[in-house]
Amino acid sequence: NFTYNNLQNLNGLNQNKFSSGFTVGFLRDMTVNKSRTYAIAVGLGYSLNVLNGNLYISKPDGEKYNYGFISSDVYYSKNKLSLHYIDLPIELRWRASTPDSHKFWRIYTGFKLSYLINDRYKFQNDIQTVIYKGNSDFNKLQYGCYIASGWNTWNFYAYYGLSPIFKSAEIN
Repeated sequence: NFTYNNLQNLNGLNQNKFSSGFTVGFLRDMTVNKSRTYAIAVGLGYSLNVLNGNLYISKPDGEKYNYGFISSDVYYSKNKLSLHYIDLPIELRWRASTPDSHKFWRIYTGFKLSYLINDRYKFQNDIQTVIYKGNSDFNKLQYGCYIASGWNTWNFYAYYGLSPIFKSAEIN
């Protein structure tokens, strides 16, 4: 999957540039009827979500992270947060398949549990480059619902996260 990440309930956070996502994995399809049009699938995957916005993260005292918004008059070339996850999806599947053709309609809906394995924040302007890894303010466990629908090899995919990205973070 290649995705566009769109954050909700931003309260002052502005996304800029293209916040992309990439997912790769496999699902084991287990049919539940003789015509093979209904199935349950479980899987394992990896995902990378890149968020570009005006959220600035700093760690001046070396222990606690501070969060703020970058003013619109401040120049910067890069301000991105990269989140790497291991994914565990489970799906209910319907498809109009036949044994003779791979061209068929499908609707898959599911629930995905994701575990954060790596995070990286990078801010860069003409004066400095700031990089932080291993931020303990992130929720290690993410979960949400999704739906995928498509024809042949093309699918549209939408995911709605039910848990916040941060477990504790206050904007000063």
